[in-house]
Amino acid sequence: MVGAMTTPVTLASLQQMMVRGEKIACLTCYDSSFTRVLESAGVEVFIIGDSLGMVLKGHESTVPVTVADMIYHAANVARVGESALRVVDMPFSSYVNPDQALGNAARLMGEGGAHMVKLEGGANKAAIVAHLVGHGIPVCGHIGLLPQSVHKLGGYKVQGRDDAGARALLDDARALEEAGAGLLVTECIPADLATQITAAVTIPTIGIGAGPGCDGQVLVLYDMLGITPGKRPRFVRDFLRDTCSVPAAIEAYVAAVKNGSFPAAEHCF
Repeated sequence: MVGAMTTPVTLASLQQMMVRGEKIACLTCYDSSFTRVLESAGVEVFIIGDSLGMVLKGHESTVPVTVADMIYHAANVARVGESALRVVDMPFSSYVNPDQALGNAARLMGEGGAHMVKLEGGANKAAIVAHLVGHGIPVCGHIGLLPQSVHKLGGYKVQGRDDAGARALLDDARALEEAGAGLLVTECIPADLATQITAAVTIPTIGIGAGPGCDGQVLVLYDMLGITPGKRPRFVRDFLRDTCSVPAAIEAYVAAVKNGSFPAAEHCF
């Protein structure tokens, strides 16, 4: 039985989990009610994600989400959150240059209660990451499939399938770590590549559609509860279907991440 955490999760404690080989359980979270449920189930990291644009606001992508949206939902989580590390997405066009990024990241932390901000991109965002870290703002990188760039990428496609793409993602991961990123999300990449990236960096990696070789796993909360309309992505498992309640489904997810049964082969690329 998975239990609630008793002490706050920090980047240092995630590093210790990585060293011990203990998997990190992460989910998206957008409001106070789910904050309590997720923390009771033992979820260690919340991503207050711009995915809220799709699952809460009904947009076709994350692009229309604003900094104000992110602050509102992050504050809802922070108001009652006690233990999980809160990682808040910087939305589309909110980090075009270092100074703009710093101003918006400061708002996400000061008004939204973020412990860390997350931005999409690899080596091309290293200077912005370094600028934020240099001003005391912890940063989580995000490589692979970049939802904010879905129009540029031509849709939601697996990234890094060929040798050149794989090398570029490895270089991106190293560049983000060198710039000072403390966490790294890898999305929709081949499982073997995600394992290579995890071995190539010394910061924890959190995978979504990236196989079991990452240090932790994340899913969109509404996806793992099976209530997102439309076709379910390959990397998603509906945990509510086999349980009797939402709290039980979340506990089952945490347990599956911890014991390595999720993601299974059918969830990988």
